[in-house]
Amino acid sequence: MLKLFLLLLLLVGLAVLLLSVRLMAGRGFVKTHVDQSKAMRQRGIHCVQHQDAAARSAHKVKVKERAEVQAETSN
Repeated sequence: MLKLFLLLLLLVGLAVLLLSVRLMAGRGFVKTHVDQSKAMRQRGIHCVQHQDAAARSAHKVKVKERAEVQAETSN
């Protein structure tokens, strides 16, 4: 039982060491966020927050929110 535990502990330690080699070599983590990826930016793909902000910007044919409609009708 103790031999098995030590063997598993050694394997987990080895896995952690191998996974951290990239960080020790001076490279950073892989950028997984959409806006941080150069390939995604070249394709014109943005994160949801950016797309939402762009959609909410003022347009000529903007759909009015319920609060705006209620404020106009109460006046």
